[in-house]
Amino acid sequence: MIDLHCHVLPGIDDGPQSLEQALEMCRLAAADGCEALVATPHQRKSDWWNCDRAALAALRRRLQEAVGPTPRILAGGEIRVDPRLLAEMLALSEDDAHGPLPLAGSRYLLLEFGSDAGLPEAADLVHELSVAGWRPVLAHPEFIHWMARDTAAVAHLASLGAVAQVTAMSLTGDFGRRAQADASRLIEMGLVHFVASDAHDVARRPPGLRRAWDAITERWGEEAARELLVDNPRAVVADRPLPSLAPAGPGEAGEPGDPAEVRAALRFAPLTPVIPVTK
Repeated sequence: MIDLHCHVLPGIDDGPQSLEQALEMCRLAAADGCEALVATPHQRKSDWWNCDRAALAALRRRLQEAVGPTPRILAGGEIRVDPRLLAEMLALSEDDAHGPLPLAGSRYLLLEFGSDAGLPEAADLVHELSVAGWRPVLAHPEFIHWMARDTAAVAHLASLGAVAQVTAMSLTGDFGRRAQADASRLIEMGLVHFVASDAHDVARRPPGLRRAWDAITERWGEEAARELLVDNPRAVVADRPLPSLAPAGPGEAGEPGDPAEVRAALRFAPLTPVIPVTK
């Protein structure tokens, strides 16, 4: 398995505060079956700007040397969205010393939208980034209230080129029934492409994807688990289109809520009964 969203670099955000803690996280992930972790510190977020690429590369090298060959520590960032991001990304070049980092050196960008954002602004950003050749990844939409409450909004962003990542502990119920239900509904609508840990420490938000694999397999089958935890993340690391993502047909980018926007409704039908959550 490959974990595309993991706060594992020490001392630079709300993840581990020491190299020893980061090492323990890496060892836990490897023992749980992760062959690679994309280190995704918060970027462009209040006190955690973290856009010095050389400094981040040095931290990754130091951690990799301490960990050994497994798991591989790959470059990335969880990029906070604000009105200035689009201009920054359009001006960014591969050789720039400062700037947001894509996932594993690919064209995939892990984007963290705030709860104060909305669909019109998000749609404009996703569209413009997609036109520029980037592949926007929506980080944990089950925690963004305007995405979690309105799957048509996520479907609209998908029709414009976005893909989405939900959090492993949402699916296992560790963050409560609401997050579990919202993440599951997005999966069943074909709007989730990756499951990642979003790990921050070894206790409250630990690394590891095996429990999520088991939960996905039990509810939707092993094919779904492999797609969300192995095949699609591997395509990101290789900077390829996702093998599971069918090309959007003409006319799919309509108004939010259009039935045509839900490209793959009930892509993964549940194998076990769904427990309803009262809104």
